[in-house]
Amino acid sequence: MRRWLVALALAGAATVAMSGCLRQHQGDGDLIDDWSALPAPQLFVPATDACLPRITAVVQASTYDTVDCARSHLAEAIHVGAFTGAAERGPRPEPGSPALRPARAECDQRAREVLGGDWHSARLTLNIALPSVSAWNGGARWYRCDLSETDSIDNTRPVNRTGSLRGAMIGDNPLSHRCFDPKLIGDNLNYMAPVLCSEPHRAEFVGVYLERDMSWEEFTKANQQVHRRCMALIASFAEVPDNADLPYRAGSIFYPPSQREWQEGDRGIRCFLWSDDRKLTRSMRGVGPKGLPAS
Repeated sequence: MRRWLVALALAGAATVAMSGCLRQHQGDGDLIDDWSALPAPQLFVPATDACLPRITAVVQASTYDTVDCARSHLAEAIHVGAFTGAAERGPRPEPGSPALRPARAECDQRAREVLGGDWHSARLTLNIALPSVSAWNGGARWYRCDLSETDSIDNTRPVNRTGSLRGAMIGDNPLSHRCFDPKLIGDNLNYMAPVLCSEPHRAEFVGVYLERDMSWEEFTKANQQVHRRCMALIASFAEVPDNADLPYRAGSIFYPPSQREWQEGDRGIRCFLWSDDRKLTRSMRGVGPKGLPAS
């Protein structure tokens, strides 16, 4: 991903003509003691707390570039960590590899610290950038954590932004998920259109839970389990009893990580309250049984 070796060249011996009265330097018979020691070659390591004009899963030293965060950029490097243990000794992990789990866990924690909140709760995506295979073979063992703003919860492709994401989720902010008016094709969710909670809507973000560790194949068959966990979050969010009446008050919509993110260890499930029988015109946070009646 990166090239880090610095080529050092020693100038060839120059013949200098000495004239007249200038006395030439007399050699002392030691051919090496007048040369300063060469510095050890340094491996390329990308910068942290830097904004990036483009996103790459593999970072090459020859094309590496950063920009001022006040200028338009696609990602922000919030942390550079190092592989240790078995991951350090083996071949370079590929995207989607379980070997990236420790790196993703570290990136997730650093992202929360930088943002002031859980990045799953906002229009953000977290990606891991790696050295190239040749750089890895040359000794590079770093990974970089990159945060990007996305267009929407449905379109997680990074978009250009200006300004650092540091503290971006503290207080009232435009990135956090709130209320949505879901668009359906038949009984299938097509996309979630974000709206103000004071506008008519049928869905509201209620929180994130961490699913237990299981294979991706097992997870794809666990819809009812995910639904029940999201319903528990809905009950807590709206301050209604988590009992047999809850399914008559609301349903759930949930967004899991992608398969790649899941295999790298991301278990954050985004949960939404879903009202299929009436439009809502306010947030359901703390409304209680009267505000979210069983029907």
